[in-house]
Amino acid sequence: MRFECTHVFTISVVLSATVFLLSAAFAVYVVLGYPVLLYLLARFRARPVRKEPLLKSVTVLLPVRNGEAWIRQKLESILELDYPAELLQIIVISDGSTDGTEAAVREYAARGVELVAIPPSGKALALNEGMRRARGEILFFTDVRQKLDPAALRNLVACFADPTVGVATGELFILRGETLEEANVGLYWRYEKCIRKCQSRVDSILGATGCIYAMRASLAGPLPAGTILDDVNLPLRAFFQGYRIVLEEGARAYDYPTSLKSEFRRKVRTLAGVYQTIGDYPALLGPRNRMWFHFVSHKLGRLLLPWALLAAFVSSFGLPDMWRAAALSAQAAALALALLDTILPDSFALKRITSPVRTAIALMAAAFLAAFSLLLPRGSLWQPTRVNVRGKTFTQAQPMPTREESGP
Repeated sequence: MRFECTHVFTISVVLSATVFLLSAAFAVYVVLGYPVLLYLLARFRARPVRKEPLLKSVTVLLPVRNGEAWIRQKLESILELDYPAELLQIIVISDGSTDGTEAAVREYAARGVELVAIPPSGKALALNEGMRRARGEILFFTDVRQKLDPAALRNLVACFADPTVGVATGELFILRGETLEEANVGLYWRYEKCIRKCQSRVDSILGATGCIYAMRASLAGPLPAGTILDDVNLPLRAFFQGYRIVLEEGARAYDYPTSLKSEFRRKVRTLAGVYQTIGDYPALLGPRNRMWFHFVSHKLGRLLLPWALLAAFVSSFGLPDMWRAAALSAQAAALALALLDTILPDSFALKRITSPVRTAIALMAAAFLAAFSLLLPRGSLWQPTRVNVRGKTFTQAQPMPTREESGP
């Protein structure tokens, strides 16, 4: 009997150690290992895009709901694009706006801006209405809040001189945050951009940046109602027709920093959208996906990461005494640092350690909740984004400061 108990205990310890090590190794691979491997692939197996100056007719699609705070600034940004006005069709789709958005858009009618007003239907159906009215060879998708660099559209269109390119997306630059929390959210975004740049050099990114991307109109099609990630669903149509989705670093959009709370909500929504996208495109998990390895390592890996960390935590209790104490102490320390960050002032030196830890844990929690969020009504996943400008928080219901008031 004693031998059997010892044998069972040994098996339990070995199993716990195996689960712990595999879970920890998976987490390290997703966060560090894959980005390093991807960098090497991008350096030695790059597929450059053959860009040339190119002028094609373009339809700009701007869906908006209650965007009065930004709409004039956005339309001025579009009209200032370094692109022939005679080749541009600008369509603003008001998705049931109840503020002054539609009145503001009408002010630009003489400058060629078309207003399409529809009942509240969601962004996917708003884009469908815009695509139905589009006349351009290229569709340019953008959102209401982000300011566009004047050269953005010209640089995106140049990518379509390469016949293998179906979608070209630009870069979103987050302006410098005023708090460490905002700075760390921006740091995470820069980490993500590095991964996307390398994937583009290898072949394709599996999605686009929603506020700045262009697509061949011939490859587009209607979005299903309730689509969460239109900037993934539409580009994948081109990808599965054999085209590339590339990142053009010369096309830039600028946005204000967001708080960790806003980024948490956005992350839950976008990761829930990845689950939805897998349902819409099951071929992502099969041999038809020529970027299968990258999808599994990046997108699917991010969905599984919180579960791996949970498995590591649970299996820690079955480790030998010394290892159990070390593993649980490390995990408890990380949680304590995150909690401490909520009460420390920005001026406190330890904040430079606690704030990144809190950001990482919050994003892991968002990935965990995303698995359950699809059980909720689709509309509940959307919340107005709050941005911070010089210590003041603005939503779509509030007027934004002028460029002089907000700084560069």
